[in-house]
Amino acid sequence: LCREEAAELSSLKPQLEELGVSLYAVVKEDIGTEIQNFRPYFNGEIFVDEKQCFYGPKPRRMGLGLGLARMGVWQNLLRARKKGYQGNKKGEGFILGGVYVIGAGKQGILLEHREKEFGDKADHPSVLQAAKKIKKGK
Repeated sequence: LCREEAAELSSLKPQLEELGVSLYAVVKEDIGTEIQNFRPYFNGEIFVDEKQCFYGPKPRRMGLGLGLARMGVWQNLLRARKKGYQGNKKGEGFILGGVYVIGAGKQGILLEHREKEFGDKADHPSVLQAAKKIKKGK
């Protein structure tokens, strides 16, 4: 499901570039050709956080049982599949991700979307609105 969100966020890249805002992905691992296979979906720099520091002192997880019991997860999986997105079955797949818009200098986090269940996506107008608040060079 992260491929779907990566592609959709990448569609915002022209608007973000107009604002002078870069697009980055932080992934937790690189197994085999995982990042190479992810690149067609994400139009920005990709960083591997091998120590998973970015994911917090305690990564947020959703177990398979809890994940499969949620109707929203099934709806998200079906939506992504209908759009042609396929995931992979390599590595740790139970850590929830998120989308952040981080301002320059001391501005800090301007938007924080923590995935609540697999496939829960950030609101794109909110992402752009937060990006417009970034003050350059501060």
